[in-house]
Amino acid sequence: MTHRAFALALAVAALVQPAFAGEPRAVIELFTSQGCSSCPAADKLLGQLRQDPSIVALSLPVDYWDYLGWKDTLALHGHTVRQQEYAQARGDREVYTPQIVVNGVAHVLGSDKAAIEKTIAETRAKDKPLSVPVTLNVAGGKVTVSVPDSASGTDADADVWLCPFASKIPVEVQRGENRGHTLTYYDVVRRWVKLGTWNGKAQTFSVPVADVTKGESDVDHVAVLVQREPKGKPGLMLGAATASLR
Repeated sequence: MTHRAFALALAVAALVQPAFAGEPRAVIELFTSQGCSSCPAADKLLGQLRQDPSIVALSLPVDYWDYLGWKDTLALHGHTVRQQEYAQARGDREVYTPQIVVNGVAHVLGSDKAAIEKTIAETRAKDKPLSVPVTLNVAGGKVTVSVPDSASGTDADADVWLCPFASKIPVEVQRGENRGHTLTYYDVVRRWVKLGTWNGKAQTFSVPVADVTKGESDVDHVAVLVQREPKGKPGLMLGAATASLR
């Protein structure tokens, strides 16, 4: 290892704040597309990162590459809008695939594991994300989310979202840049359900599982995200959790 590389490793290590048991240290959202030849490496990496229990890893397929000859079978236009709004909130206009947004405040190339880990460490040190210990339970045919009182008493209003997702979906791509390949997508968000707004006071939300899945057979997990939305744009992640629906 060169002196420069060693120094960089020490700098990153100094930024890392360990997560306590059961406490997430990062929410990473991968904006990807079946029509993007650069994306399969990032999709595969997400499958590895999701194995880390301190990371909430979500795949958000977008639709703006559909014109290249293959309509993404998992894309939601809302994911495209969300990615654009992230760029507007940051002020950098950086919208591309594969792109990972870390903790709602920073972006990085989705296939660069070292850069992802570095960005996770930097956001934890600078922005203090995931400070709210939200809980998520599935029992009795209901999904229940509990958000406690703000420890600081200064948290701004945040939106509370449920994201039903499918843990693994193989797709045979027949046209476009990835034609002839069977690609596997992990933790694919299939819907967004807004539960309400958290204003720093303890709140509990409960919805039937059937209303969360809407009968989609591939949905087997759900995530909850508590996220600031300054000026109507997605921002810092304040809390997150995941649970199995089966």
